[in-house]
Amino acid sequence: MSALPAGTRITYSFGSFVTGAFGTVPGLLLLPYLTDTMAVPAAAAGLIVLVPKAWDVIFNPIAGRLSDASLAKRGSRLRFLLLGGIAIAVMFAALFAHPGFGVVGLDAAYVVVTFFLCATAYAFFQVPFNALPAELTDSPDERTKLTSWRIGFLALAILIGGGGAPAITNAIGGVSGYRVMGIVIGLLILGGTLVVFFGLRGAPVGALRPNAVGVRELFTTMRGWKPFRWLLGVYFVQALGVGTVLAGISYLARYILGDADYQTILFAAFVGPALVMMPIWPIVGRRWGKLAGFRAASLAFGVALFGMLGSQVFPLPVSFAFVALAGVGYAGISVFPLAILPDLISAEEERTGETRAGVTAGVWTAGETLGLALGPGLFGIVLSIGGYVSSADPDVALPQPGSAVTAILIGCTVIPAVLILLGIPLLRKSVLEVKV
Repeated sequence: MSALPAGTRITYSFGSFVTGAFGTVPGLLLLPYLTDTMAVPAAAAGLIVLVPKAWDVIFNPIAGRLSDASLAKRGSRLRFLLLGGIAIAVMFAALFAHPGFGVVGLDAAYVVVTFFLCATAYAFFQVPFNALPAELTDSPDERTKLTSWRIGFLALAILIGGGGAPAITNAIGGVSGYRVMGIVIGLLILGGTLVVFFGLRGAPVGALRPNAVGVRELFTTMRGWKPFRWLLGVYFVQALGVGTVLAGISYLARYILGDADYQTILFAAFVGPALVMMPIWPIVGRRWGKLAGFRAASLAFGVALFGMLGSQVFPLPVSFAFVALAGVGYAGISVFPLAILPDLISAEEERTGETRAGVTAGVWTAGETLGLALGPGLFGIVLSIGGYVSSADPDVALPQPGSAVTAILIGCTVIPAVLILLGIPLLRKSVLEVKV
């Protein structure tokens, strides 16, 4: 197949504004939203963030199968993507609307229900979105280019969403700040969805193959597909580390660096270098191999997180330098697995003669979603162990015991650093070299 038009790459990549916003903002703000506006205890808040996304682990493969069925019947997955994106936008705004029932349990229940619906809608967008690269082109080089564009847009989406959302909540303040932020990010999600849908309606789709016959065959495929399982294992462990970092940034800015407004600066320092490195990491991969590049990126991210352990005593520029190094590593651990995945999908479809993109994307997305969901849950447990004091007033930083401050620091640095570095020994050359 010939090279993809630049317009196809760009319109596809706009979907990263959906995945970037939903993957970043709840992980960044939902935990403090619960602990510091609804007075939900930290451990319970972590569970609330976890449960709806954990549901996606079950539902994503189902969404993938429905997406494959739609492809086989209609020749397109875009209907699922459109409906899912619209629903995400609506439910995201509702998630941060803060009903103010006046009872902690009722307010928390409202968040659980709306987040559950939002996570379900996300499956219908993310699964077909992940499956599309394997169908838009048969060329591994074109898929790598497409992935690089997508990750570049993802970094921009994280910068806008991750930096803009805290800026909005801090500028307006209180519950109103969260409400306005929810509407703004919801509109960002809606815009990304519409660009992808209308931009790709006439895009080419690869040869259609018979759909997978059932859930049993899905498990059979995954059991015999060792390279995919190892790659997914790395992605899951590192997504858990990233989720833990995101959950802790608000607390790090407020209680370690001393100013909640540093959230925006932290994100700029993190995502700016990531944007610069997005086109460079693929060059590294072509020169020294994707696995070598993946390992180097993981090492950079892990070392940077350990360096941030000194944030309480280092001058601010030093702390932000470590944040920038973390951004460099984050770009790499984002680019390489998503560059490898479409090649694995195509190889498996060639081997079996049947569609695997949807169900594979469903399993992949389930692993990513579970990792990002467990991150805030893990951080919530760490806060609870440290004795963090929750509040109903987001404009007032309550005094925290020394144990809580220590828990915040460890939860933002040591724990995610270990998880990111754990991916390195999982990148086994003997397993992944042939397929990469």
